[in-house]
Amino acid sequence: MGQTNKRFGVALAACLAGAAHGGTNGMMRYTVKRVAPAALAEVAFGQAEAGRLGQVRPESSEHRPETGFRVVHDGAHLYVRFEVSDRYVRSVQTDYQAPVCTDSCVEFFVRPRADKGYFNFEVNAGGTLLLYYIEDPARTKEGFARFTRVPEVWGRKVEIRSSLPRVVEPELAGPLAWQVSFKVPLALFEAFAGEVARGGSVWRANFYKCGDKTSHPHWLAWSPVSALNFHLPECFGELALE
Repeated sequence: MGQTNKRFGVALAACLAGAAHGGTNGMMRYTVKRVAPAALAEVAFGQAEAGRLGQVRPESSEHRPETGFRVVHDGAHLYVRFEVSDRYVRSVQTDYQAPVCTDSCVEFFVRPRADKGYFNFEVNAGGTLLLYYIEDPARTKEGFARFTRVPEVWGRKVEIRSSLPRVVEPELAGPLAWQVSFKVPLALFEAFAGEVARGGSVWRANFYKCGDKTSHPHWLAWSPVSALNFHLPECFGELALE
């Protein structure tokens, strides 16, 4: 085994520590049900499995918001919904590609093809989106060693609905339930990563909740990450599309 494969194997082992079994090699696994095409407000999320972000980084404050997710697809679009029982909610970023992770934020990272990069959909409580296509997540002064900021013409094709106003300021300390849903055309993935399987396939993905600059910062994940860093594709779980 080469040095690169050895390093990957060590990293993967660290990610899998504490992960629930059910997928290949003990990875977390989520089955994406196929549903009829629908408007985002009417999509059949009730048919989806209920996922939960049960992994909490120890660097988090005592605030551990209960966060669930549901994902379905119709063969042409992927529909994602986050449901959060939260406190200390703040959302001030309003520009496309703004650093929404500093707000109360949910994130979906997905790699449709094993031989290509991954996409990071980061959406704050007000529905503002940051979206990159990342081929090499090694950190640099510019962000990452090899990545593309997905142009806004594609960002506008991601339909987003939030239950909260665009701006939440000042921070709301009391208990608050909020939801964010988004609809992604599979054509967006193909524009950057080439043709992707539209069913009967296994992608890699992870789901996150954070609030870097809220009064009670926290970092939660579905599939455990081996460091305080969500950009660890070796830690992604399996997303099985029916």
